[in-house]
Amino acid sequence: RWMMNFPVLSVITFTPMVAALIILMMPAQRRNETRAVALAAATFALILSVWVYFSYDQAAAGYQFIEKYNWLPALGISLHFGVDGISAPLVLLTGVVMFTGVLISWGDEDPHVKAGIQDRPREFFAFLFLLAGGVFGVFVSLDLFMLFFFYEIAVFPMYLLIAIWGWVVTREYAAMKLTLYLFIGSVVSLVGALVMYWMQYKNTGVLSFDMLVMENAGFSQAFQNLWFLPVFFGFAVLGGIWPFHNWSPDGHVAAPTAVSMFHAGVLMKLGAFAALRVGIMLLPQGAQTWSWLIMTFAAIAVVYGAYIAFVQTDMKYMIGFSSVSHMGLVMLGLSTLNQNGLTGAGVQMFSHGVMTALFFAVTGMIYDRAHTRMIPELGGMMKLMPFAGIGFIIGGLVSMGMPGFSGFVAEFPIFMGVWQAQWLVAVIASISIVITAAYIMMNIRKVFFAELPEKLEGHVGDVTVLDKVAIVTLCLLMVGIGLFPGLMVPMVQTGVENILRLLGGA
Repeated sequence: RWMMNFPVLSVITFTPMVAALIILMMPAQRRNETRAVALAAATFALILSVWVYFSYDQAAAGYQFIEKYNWLPALGISLHFGVDGISAPLVLLTGVVMFTGVLISWGDEDPHVKAGIQDRPREFFAFLFLLAGGVFGVFVSLDLFMLFFFYEIAVFPMYLLIAIWGWVVTREYAAMKLTLYLFIGSVVSLVGALVMYWMQYKNTGVLSFDMLVMENAGFSQAFQNLWFLPVFFGFAVLGGIWPFHNWSPDGHVAAPTAVSMFHAGVLMKLGAFAALRVGIMLLPQGAQTWSWLIMTFAAIAVVYGAYIAFVQTDMKYMIGFSSVSHMGLVMLGLSTLNQNGLTGAGVQMFSHGVMTALFFAVTGMIYDRAHTRMIPELGGMMKLMPFAGIGFIIGGLVSMGMPGFSGFVAEFPIFMGVWQAQWLVAVIASISIVITAAYIMMNIRKVFFAELPEKLEGHVGDVTVLDKVAIVTLCLLMVGIGLFPGLMVPMVQTGVENILRLLGGA
C-alpha cells in the first residue's frame, strides 16, 4: 500500500530531467558512462510507467495516482498530476520510446558504421531527456498552466536536437520551420487557455488553472463556439493536422534517428492529446459545433498523407507522410465524439507511436550502414539485416491495419465511429487503407527483397544486439495488443466514458 502514497507520476516526470542534469555534469570524454546513465534513467522511467499502467484500477476509472502541490495559490497554479484511461497508455508509450531511443543511439564500435550518436553524445542525451520529461509532464498534468509549461519544454529542445545532430542537408531549415509552426500554434492555444481562465473566474469567482475545476466552469455556448477552434487547432498543429502538417515530414527527415522516433512516436501524440484534453474536454459544446470541420480536415489528412507517402523515394519522407495520414485517423476518431471513434483514437495514439518509432529505428539502422535512405538505391536488406527486415514488416502490417496487430484494434473502431457520425467521410477515408497497403508492400519489396545493389556489397553489416532488443520490444507491444486487445481497449474506454459524460452534460 505504500505505493499509493509514492509520488510515482512526479518521479516519472522528473527522472529524465534530473538525468539530463547529471549527464551534463559528466566529463565529455566518458562517452560510455554517459550512455549508461541515459540507459539507466530510461529503464527506470520505463519500469515505473509499466507499473502505473498495470496498477491502474479500471473498475474505479477516473483520474488516479493523484498528486497535488500548490505552487502559486494566489493565481491558482498547482502541480496537479494524475492519469486516466487515455493518458496512462501514453505515459507507457513515452517510457517505451525513451528506452528504445537510447538503445538505438548507443552506436556501434565498428569504425565503418556511423551508427548511433558519435558527436557529443553527452549533450544529445541531455536534450533528449529534457524533451522526454516535458512529454511525460504533459500527459500527467491536470493543471492547464503546467500542461503549457511542460508542452513548451517538450518543443524547445527539438530545435537544438535537429539543428545540431540532424541531417546536414536540411537540418537548419527543418528545425526552424518546426519550431515556428509549433510555437505559433501553442501561442494561439495559450491565448484561448488564458481567456478560459478569466472566464471561469468571472463565472465562479475562483482563480484556478485546475482542469477538473474548469470542466465545471459553465462556459456559455457562444463562448465555446468562439474559442474552441483556436484552442483545438493550436494544439492540433503538433498533431500534424492538415493544412498545418507541413513542418512534420521535414522535421522527421532532418532529425537524427532517436529524435525522429520521439518526434513521430510521442510528440505528435502530445498535440492530439492536448487538443482532446483542453479543446474537447473543456469546451465540449464548442467541439459539437465544430466537429464537422475537424472531421473534414482529418479526412483530407488521412487520404492526402497516404497518397503523398506513396510517391516518396526517401524512406524517411515516406514514413513522415504516412504519419500525417495515421495521425489524421486519430483526429478523425476525435472528431466523431462517439464511443467507438474516441476509443479507436486513444488506441491509435499508442499503436501509431510504437509503429513509427519502429519504422524510424529500422530506417536509421539502414541509413547508418548503407549511407543512403533512397528506396531506389537500396535492396537485399533482408539478407544483410534479417532482424531489421522482420521488424519493418511487422510495422508495415500494423500500418496497414492487419487483424492480429495493434493497428487493426485501433483503426476498426475509428472507422466504425466515423461511419456512425458521417458515413460518407468513412467511405472517403477508407481509400487510405488501399494506398497504405500499396506503399508499404512496395517499399518492403524494393528495400528488403530486391537485388542487393553492387556498390553496397561487402559494406553493409548486421544490426547490433542493442538494436535487436529495441526492435523486439517494439514488435512485442504491437503484436501483444493486436492479439490481446483487452490489454488496452477497456482501459481507454474508461477514459472515453468520462469524455462522453462531459459531452453529454453539455
